[in-house]
Amino acid sequence: ATLAEHIAEDEAAMFGRLPDRDLVAAFADGVTSLLFPDGRDAPRTAAGIHAELESRCRQLVPVLAPLKDKLTTSPEEIAHAFHVSLPAIHEQLTLDAEAIEAGDPAAHGTAEVVLAYPGFLALAFYRIAHSLHGLGVPLVPRMISEIAHGRTGADIHPAARIGRSCCIDHGTGLVIGETAVIGDDVKLYQGVTLGALSVSKAASGTKRHPTIEDRVVCYANATVLGGDTIVGSDSVIGGNVWLTHSVPPYSLVYHQSQVRVRTVAEVADPTDYVI
Repeated sequence: ATLAEHIAEDEAAMFGRLPDRDLVAAFADGVTSLLFPDGRDAPRTAAGIHAELESRCRQLVPVLAPLKDKLTTSPEEIAHAFHVSLPAIHEQLTLDAEAIEAGDPAAHGTAEVVLAYPGFLALAFYRIAHSLHGLGVPLVPRMISEIAHGRTGADIHPAARIGRSCCIDHGTGLVIGETAVIGDDVKLYQGVTLGALSVSKAASGTKRHPTIEDRVVCYANATVLGGDTIVGSDSVIGGNVWLTHSVPPYSLVYHQSQVRVRTVAEVADPTDYVI
């Protein structure tokens, strides 16, 4: 057989029909922009918004059509169920935007957060993907999360459970694993990893990622690992911490390093060079 024939056979066996990336991105963008308009449109009526949301949810049907053999119900029924979930998604994202605005002195109102903050966009796509994941949709939620990852630098698995009023500050390098559980009023800075202690395939389907209870703050580049690891409520995890065991509520966990300040003359070396 020719190389082309091998590729065609492998493609059919491995993938079958796949959702269209552009349609998936357009759907997620459309839902986000309808829930939180950017001001380009004229003021809309409640009836008009409702009709637009219904139309947008109907656009989910062709997105899911290639997966219909893998769905437990029809694409039309899933689109309807997603439409029903939109008020809860809007409420959650409104609380997220308010939490980000309250937690960042540089933010001048929730409109700025919605329009310009990557942490909010990452949460918006996560909440959409999480809803579809809960409806039993395969693949598409992961595609949505990866679109957000590419745009914001934040990698949030759609199966993770994130509570109310989540504040993601900056977001770049953030990783939240599949079985992570995050409580309410949690604040996560850039570079935080909520990961697994082992990447063994045999661990698939088990609780591999940590639980972060209410009102915890994780500062930049903190790494919290393990499915049995619980960070108790009202705790602070400092920057660059590597944590693989549970800590009780109201804990302060920090990494201590030494910083020395000397003059240039003290460390000057004749072999120093500049590129």
